[in-house]
Amino acid sequence: MSILVVGSVAFDSVKTPFGEAKEVLGGSATYFSVASSYFSPVNLVAVVGEDFTGEHLSVFKEREIDISGLQYSPGKTFRWRGEYGFDLNEAHTLDTCLNVFENFNPQLPAKYSQCKYVFLGNIDPDLQSLVLDQVESPKLVACDTMNFWIASKLESLKKTLARVNLLIINEAEARELAGEPNLVKAAKKILSWGPDSIIIKRGEYGALLFSDSTVFSAPAYPLESVYDPTGAGDSFAGGVMGYLASTDDLSEANVRRAIIHGSLMASYNVEAFSLERLRNLSAADIDSRFQEFKALTHFEVSPTCFTTCK
Repeated sequence: MSILVVGSVAFDSVKTPFGEAKEVLGGSATYFSVASSYFSPVNLVAVVGEDFTGEHLSVFKEREIDISGLQYSPGKTFRWRGEYGFDLNEAHTLDTCLNVFENFNPQLPAKYSQCKYVFLGNIDPDLQSLVLDQVESPKLVACDTMNFWIASKLESLKKTLARVNLLIINEAEARELAGEPNLVKAAKKILSWGPDSIIIKRGEYGALLFSDSTVFSAPAYPLESVYDPTGAGDSFAGGVMGYLASTDDLSEANVRRAIIHGSLMASYNVEAFSLERLRNLSAADIDSRFQEFKALTHFEVSPTCFTTCK
């Protein structure tokens, strides 16, 4: 099954304690698309400026990513400049230039309207609703958001959440959205607004899945070398949605497996700046790390536990 993703394509300038990269390809839809494309075909809707060249397009063309929905507008492509300290869970934004992204009006090519798996990247919630108006009978709609939209367009965001099945956000956003410091209480409150499930990303501490009936905790992969966490959350979402679309199975057990695939894609993403690592994976790489995740989380209950532990 193919996936529709609507979000940003950008140029990032990033500095971490381990290096620096200037004017490299980034954006939520970019990271999501590349990560997802290892599992399922992807249809991309975004906007770029006149400075977006064939070299940048090659990143999408080398993967199974349809860019018929990529709009060109007069002006410059969206730019973000940020810095990370040794706490790599928190990005410090130094500059944001929306450029052509400021007037982004996502219009779907007709063939995209049939997509059964839809991911609404971190854009204005009114635009997210506009996208959903153009999609016919999706099987799974997932979305992301951020503190800016939570603070400035909460009511619009709630209207969007009433139309989605899965919300994927980080823990700070979950707390702010719900107005609850406790993640369990925050998740329950958000679920009452409409989504069937919520995945809360916790950076190097993994991810939590909440639904009406279950809670699932997945670890992050323990890495020795982390260079750039930019795009890790979008790569995570791409892995989750890509795996779900490839299997076309929304059972709870399969959603849990999808979260592990999301975590492993995010783990590869942070091993290099921009898409350097993510765009050069093999099926063997993905399977190998999945098996390592499986070993990392596996344990067996001792048959004597219930007698000795009383």
